[in-house]
Amino acid sequence: MKSFRFHTVVIVATLAVLLVCLSLAARNSSGQSPSPRTDTLVKPTALVVARPASAENTASPFVSAAAQNVQLENDLSWLFGGKQQRGWYLYSSLIDRTLNIANDAKPTDFASALSIWQKKMILNPDGVLDEPSFMAMVSAWQSDRLKDRSLAAPDQLLTAPVTDFFDPERLDELRQVERKTYAAYKLMVAAAIKDLNLTHTAQGELAPTEKYLKIISAFRSREYQEQLRRQSPHVGTAGLAINSPHFTGRALDLYVGGDPVDTRDSNRAIQVRTPVYQWLVRNADRFGFRPYFYEPWHWEYVK
Repeated sequence: MKSFRFHTVVIVATLAVLLVCLSLAARNSSGQSPSPRTDTLVKPTALVVARPASAENTASPFVSAAAQNVQLENDLSWLFGGKQQRGWYLYSSLIDRTLNIANDAKPTDFASALSIWQKKMILNPDGVLDEPSFMAMVSAWQSDRLKDRSLAAPDQLLTAPVTDFFDPERLDELRQVERKTYAAYKLMVAAAIKDLNLTHTAQGELAPTEKYLKIISAFRSREYQEQLRRQSPHVGTAGLAINSPHFTGRALDLYVGGDPVDTRDSNRAIQVRTPVYQWLVRNADRFGFRPYFYEPWHWEYVK
């Protein structure tokens, strides 16, 4: 009897196992895949690409020079026109133009470009715009200006229309300009009108309401220059020269913003930041004009 019960239990268990196996086989044959396991210990392979070292992450040999330039830009002490000057921030656009770099160049790139320029000028190529390097740059700018400052002959001058002048009531005798200079000025103004979208007439002239690039002063007689010097006794040689390039009729004072011809640092700081002045720095040379670095408004025709 016990043997019969044992065999019965074994048979029932065997049948149960067979039924489970048949059920699983039926599921797999229906085309459905078993649910994937989410707790697998094998992680998917990820492609890891090493980043190349960027310029910012690479140590520059001009980091120290860049730091010094940041301080010297405002604090450098130098002498010009009988007056103590401080910093070279007022001349940043001219400096960038000389170094052929963008106005927003990184400090280390500025120092690097300066080092190349210093080497050409046989200076210490350390990338620091200290007094010797800055004064060498000033000397280079000054050497680009008019050499011959002889008084213009009457037949070399023309009287420009009053619409070209900042002062709409300027007298005829104060509106004289050397002929080639005036022609170059008109070409330059036409280009600036297009590039800067200055207000202009249908004929392409500066509109009466447009002040930028209007002529403040051009030809000056020796008598008139001396009169100006008597009216401004404290400007020094940097402000009103005894032997003025205005004698030639080839020097133009142009309105670039702020107080037209005020040499105070606060005023010049306004002028050198205007789009018009920065355009002149980058483009005036194409038309034959060179700057007087100390006066943002003063440009000389040298061709």
